[in-house]
Amino acid sequence: MATYVVGDLQGCFNPLMRLMDQLKFDPAFDRVWFAGDLVSRGPQSLQTLRYAKSLGHSSISVLGNHDISLIAAAHGVITPHKSLAALFDAPDFPELLEWVTHRPLLHHDKNLNAVMVHAGIPPVWDLKTATAYARDAETQLQQADPSQWLASIYDNKPTEWNPEDKAIDRQRYTINALTRMRYCEAEGQLEFKQKQSPEVTSKVHPELFPWFRHPIRRKIPQTIYFGHWSTLGYHQGNNVVALDTGCVWGGKITAIHIDSDKKAKYQVTCTEYGR
Repeated sequence: MATYVVGDLQGCFNPLMRLMDQLKFDPAFDRVWFAGDLVSRGPQSLQTLRYAKSLGHSSISVLGNHDISLIAAAHGVITPHKSLAALFDAPDFPELLEWVTHRPLLHHDKNLNAVMVHAGIPPVWDLKTATAYARDAETQLQQADPSQWLASIYDNKPTEWNPEDKAIDRQRYTINALTRMRYCEAEGQLEFKQKQSPEVTSKVHPELFPWFRHPIRRKIPQTIYFGHWSTLGYHQGNNVVALDTGCVWGGKITAIHIDSDKKAKYQVTCTEYGR
């Protein structure tokens, strides 16, 4: 049995199928983890969701910011991305929406000593804290009618963690940190404006740190697998592995075999998409 982690899909179903063929993936024996953003921008969000759902217990997906936007759009909170029209019109959309809504924000496999999250874990949190607040936010998302709660999370503040904040402020911080974060300020505050690579950003904003290189980052011994940051690309170091290699922008889709000694990497080029 093999376990693979795959970076952002964003509705790029055909490249995903080429990748799964390269892996010789067999759902009867193998497992695949998807690092969030299954939908949006790419043309085949419907097929991508159907496939991920069809894998049942052979797959684990965490929520990305685009997945949460899908849920918010379905509840009338925001306008859906134009690429999602076929998904919203599908007869099985209610079942797909229910499935997406019940995905976790963070997955921890103790046997593999591995954690998966879409954007990262803020440097001021340890794994226990991240897990607890992820579960709290998931409970809100999975309520019978989450529309009011969803409407209240679309804000960048608070950027600084305070466990004494109101529940909704803690939950908004949690969603933003786990699904949107890239950089943090000197004291650990979240910063959302900068989206370029660390090499580019450090020349203009030397005061900012990638969350995984922050000097005050709490120690998390598990390897953290994440996506979200296409300009960062594939990165392995600092006890993290970044897997968003920009398929929807004409880059690649990437998988890593996490229960192999060499942590083998697999990629396919997404030639059908362009910048």
